[in-house]
Amino acid sequence: MPDSKAIRGARGKPGHKRTSIPVFYRQVIAELRKVVYPTQEQLVTYFIVVMVFVVAMMAFVSALDLGFGKLVFKVFAG
Repeated sequence: MPDSKAIRGARGKPGHKRTSIPVFYRQVIAELRKVVYPTQEQLVTYFIVVMVFVVAMMAFVSALDLGFGKLVFKVFAG
């Protein structure tokens, strides 16, 4: 069942009870046990990929900034 229907259905029922705090925490712990954590090798690989992407985007944005800055100076310096 999609989440939106579950929320609408829960609100629409007059006898619906909320989940208690202990039940909520048990459900959270059960979901956390299902999480598959990356190995150290995967973590290092992901870190390197992200850093390369960030540096590439910084270079691209810097080049655009430099180009637009020169263009603006040419237009307004007349």
